[in-house]
Amino acid sequence: MQADQILTEIREANLSYLMLAQTLIRQDREQALFRLGISEDTAALLNTLSPAQMMKIAAGNTLLCRFRMDDDLVWGLLTSHGKPAANDSVSRLHASILMAGRHQEAA
Repeated sequence: MQADQILTEIREANLSYLMLAQTLIRQDREQALFRLGISEDTAALLNTLSPAQMMKIAAGNTLLCRFRMDDDLVWGLLTSHGKPAANDSVSRLHASILMAGRHQEAA
């Protein structure tokens, strides 16, 4: 993949992320804060962005969203690495609980 193609995909991902974030915030603010892992101040800012502002922000060459699972325990639970599929829902629930606790710590 060429550099131009990567930059185009980053810009598209950024715009999609901003649009999704704004939609989630407008539909259910508390759930959006949890799902996006953002603060109340960030949610307030995202909620007020115009389409032109979102396009301008999205046009950068840096990806706006990031992975929130930054440790092996959560990744292991999400991927069920080395475990039978029967425990998949329990593993995902456990991972969600861990990430929810981290969101509360960050807020």
